[in-house]
Parts: sequence; structure tokens; C-alpha cells
Amino acid sequence: MLQAAPLSIVPVAAFKDNYVWTLRNASHAAVVDPGEARPVLDYLRREKLALAAILATHHHPDHVGGIAELRRSFAVPVYGPKNEPIPTLTQPVAEGDRVAIPELDVNFSVLDIPGHTRAHIAYYGAGALFCGDTLFACGCGRLFEGTAEQMYASLAKLAALPDETKVYCGHEYTWHNLRWAIGLEPDNHALAARHARVAAAPEALTVPTLLGEEKATNPFLRCLEPAVIESANKYLGKRIADPVRVFAAIRDWKNQF
Repeated sequence: MLQAAPLSIVPVAAFKDNYVWTLRNASHAAVVDPGEARPVLDYLRREKLALAAILATHHHPDHVGGIAELRRSFAVPVYGPKNEPIPTLTQPVAEGDRVAIPELDVNFSVLDIPGHTRAHIAYYGAGALFCGDTLFACGCGRLFEGTAEQMYASLAKLAALPDETKVYCGHEYTWHNLRWAIGLEPDNHALAARHARVAAAPEALTVPTLLGEEKATNPFLRCLEPAVIESANKYLGKRIADPVRVFAAIRDWKNQF
């Protein structure tokens, strides 16, 4: 829940493992990162909802590919990163901007979180964080356009939000991420408990997750922890301690996993 009923957040599945997060009340909805339109249109039609807004976090087709088709049915504002090539945007935004959706009585602040892409953004408000492909449950996005320095800073910015923040990421990668993370930090009891919980039902919905749980179990948010540093050193075969270099090492490790 974002706030007291009747507003709720519903995952609409797209492609193989994408989530189109759908914020809704009894009459209206807004969607985050609609990579394809058909599942969203089917949901709106089935629930008798009118689309009020579209929010995009970055330009990858699996997050914005459905926008044009949605706007053929609903002439709604489309928010997204002002410095990325998304031709369907009507409201380019960046850090410091706010996005209000009056039909749902909710508004968000925009955060710049580059790394996965050059100008990736997140939407934060009412205890919810829509972070696209920057922070995943027990993982983070690959560095397709940004640098390790940028991604580390972006993750640190997200980690500074309250522990009770609900994290709505763009993909269901949790089981694969946990299988990797448990090998990197095998003595982390919180991580072991999370791994066991997901292993017991690997097909179950695992998001949203709480930011506090990510801080306790996600190696990419734990680059100052001695155990994570030691695992990075073993992977590289040399001694490092700088957190950006640790992050870069374990991101490369995860790429090979």
C-alpha cells in the first residue's frame, strides 16, 4: 500500500520477468515502466479503470515500449528522464522535480540515479520507491551506459532513504540474485534467512521489498562490510578496500554468474 485504502499498487506482469507497477484506486490508475501495452490495457479494461499518468524510469524498450499504444487509448501525461531518448515523453523530469497525480491523490519526488543508463531516474513518495533497473531485490542493474562511480553513488542515495521504504523494482530477479549473494557473503544470517524463504517458494512474488532488508542482505549496498570486501579481494586476486572498486569487482562477478 502507498497509503490508506482505496489506493493500492498492483504488479502487472509483462514479457518474461518485467513488472509494470500499477497504482490504482476505484476509478483511475497510473503505470510505471509499461514495456508492453497489452497486459496494461487488459488490466484496465477488466478493472474498469481510466489511465491517469505514465511514469518511466529509463529509456530501455522493455520499460517504455508500450507507451505509444497506451496513449492512443488514453491521452495522459508521460513523465520520464529529461536527458534520455524517449520520444513519447510529454513531461521530462529530473532531480528536484515533483510528479503529482491528482486522480490518485499522490505525488512523488524525482531522484537522479544514473549508472544503468545515462540519466535513469526514480520516483519516491508516500513510502514507496519506483527505481526501475537501478536497485533490485538483492541486486542492482548492469552498467550499460554509466560508470561504477555513478552507480555506487546512485545506490548510496537510495540507501539513505528510510528503512521502511517499499522498493518496487522493474524485474523479478530475486532468486537468481540470492543464489549469487549467498556465495559472496555466506555468514550473513539475514541473507541466509532470506535465501531460505525465497528458496521455499521460488516462483512466488518477491517484490516489493523493504529498503532495510536490502541494506542487510544486498551485497551492492554493503561494499563497506568486511565480508564483502574480502570476497571482492578473493575474486580479484588482489587487495582493495575502496568501496567503488569493491562495487565494480562484485558487479563484474555478478555479470559472470
